[in-house]
Amino acid sequence: MSSDEDGESREVELSHKQKLEIAKWFLMNSPPGEIQYVAKDVKAVLKDENVYAAAAAEAFPLYNKSHMICLQLPDRSGDVLITSFSEIREDEYLDPRTAQVAVVDHAKQTCVEVRPASDEELPSAYVEEYRAALDAETSKYVSEAYPKGVCSVYATSGKYVEEPGSDFELVVVILASRHSPQNFCNGSWQSIWNVVFKDELHIVELRGKLQVGAHYFEEGNVQLDGKHECKDSTVFQSPDDCAVSVVNMIRHHETEYLTSLQTSYSNLSDTTFKDLRRKLPVTRTLFPWHNTMQFNLTRDISKELGIGK
Repeated sequence: MSSDEDGESREVELSHKQKLEIAKWFLMNSPPGEIQYVAKDVKAVLKDENVYAAAAAEAFPLYNKSHMICLQLPDRSGDVLITSFSEIREDEYLDPRTAQVAVVDHAKQTCVEVRPASDEELPSAYVEEYRAALDAETSKYVSEAYPKGVCSVYATSGKYVEEPGSDFELVVVILASRHSPQNFCNGSWQSIWNVVFKDELHIVELRGKLQVGAHYFEEGNVQLDGKHECKDSTVFQSPDDCAVSVVNMIRHHETEYLTSLQTSYSNLSDTTFKDLRRKLPVTRTLFPWHNTMQFNLTRDISKELGIGK
C-alpha cells in the first residue's frame, strides 16, 4: 500500500530554483545589521554550498545598497557608503570626499582594495564646488544631530556641467545606525535628499525620502519600518550659501519627522495598543493602560495579567 493510501503526508523536495529564491528572500529581508546572522542560519538549513553561494552572490549586493552600509577604507583614510549613487561597478564604489574608489567584498562586507578615482568618475570643477560645499555643511549637521552618523554627497545627472547655464543634481545621503545584538536591539536611520539645481529658474529643489527601521528581539520579535517623503525649495545662490540653505531645510524636515515619531509612539498606550485587544481580556481584568511604560514586554506584562505561569 502506498504512503498516499495510508493518508501519510509525502515530503516534497524543493527544486534548486525554489531553494535559491527562498534563501535570497530571507537574506534580503534581514533587519538592519543582521544579515550575517541570518546568512549563518540560512546556510545551516540549506546544507547546500552551491545554492547558498548563488543566493549570497545575488542578495548581499542588493542588501548592502538598500541599507547603505558604511565600510572603512583599507588605508583608514575615510569611509565609503555602499549606495546606488556611489556605485561604479557592482563591486566598486566611489568615495567623493577622498576621490577614491573602494573595491568591496559584498558577502564579507569589507573593502579589500582602494584606488584613485579617474577624471571620468568625478564631477567637473564647477559642480564639485557645489558638491564639496554641501558635503562640508552636511557633515557639520550630521555630527551634531546623529551619534556616529555618516553622510556623503554625490553628483548624479549633469555632473560634467562646466559653467553656469545648465541644470545639475546632487544627492545627499545620511545614515545613522545602532547595532547592539547583545542587547537584542538593532536599528538604523537613513535619508536620501535629491537636490536639483535649476539655473534658468534660479531655484534649488529638494526632495527627501526618510526611513527608520528597528528590530527588538528579546524573547520576541518586534520590528519598526517607518517611511516619510517631503519636498522644499530655495534660491539658487553661491555654493556656500546654497549649502547652508539646503542643510537648514534638511534639518527642519528631519527634526519634524523625528518629533512626529516620538509623539506617535508616546501615545501608543492610548491608541494603537488599545485597538489591538478587546476591552476586557479573557482574564476578566482590565489592562492597566496608565502604567504600560513600566512593564517589560514579556515578563512584567505576563506577571501583571497573571498569565504564562
